Amino acid sequence: MTAMTDHPHMLTEDFEDLARIAAREKEGMRLEFIDGVLRSKAMPDGDHGMIIQWLTRICMQHRPELWLHQGQGIKAQEYRAGRAIPDAALAPSEAFVGQGDWVDPDPILMVVEVTSWDSDTHRRDHVEKPQAYAETGIPVYLLIDRAKCEISVYSEPEGRRYAAVRTLPFGKNIELPEPVGITLQTEQLKDWVR
Repeated sequence: MTAMTDHPHMLTEDFEDLARIAAREKEGMRLEFIDGVLRSKAMPDGDHGMIIQWLTRICMQHRPELWLHQGQGIKAQEYRAGRAIPDAALAPSEAFVGQGDWVDPDPILMVVEVTSWDSDTHRRDHVEKPQAYAETGIPVYLLIDRAKCEISVYSEPEGRRYAAVRTLPFGKNIELPEPVGITLQTEQLKDWVR
């Protein structure tokens, strides 16, 4: 994701219009708006897709009443003025029906980000996204870091941060706390890193 400007003077409604136009004009263009900064989100590669597929299957087995929604834009941050596109969001299957491009995050139990290979992935996925998701009140943030071969679970949102963060290397089992309540066996993640 690349910063397009450091201090845009843009209303959320103007961002939404711009994001809609960009997506229509350039295939695969996805824009986000976090802390008043406009960024483009990298397109996922094949290994990224396999990781989301792996997680989808696990969630379906353990929580069949939920769905792992991919690429759904959400209203983020305290006043819902930010706009984020997590790689996936765990919520009831019909949670976003009729809401349009940017949905209310209240039904979301967990958001998921899988790191990309671009230069600002650390700032985006380890700093900006956890702050935005915590501020939004999303109970669990799952970060799958392919460069570090680590998986991190952020929970207990308090303001702009998560009070609990647990990071383990790929291959270790890690618990996704309530309200998710699933333990991930992460050995297979080793197959999807470069």
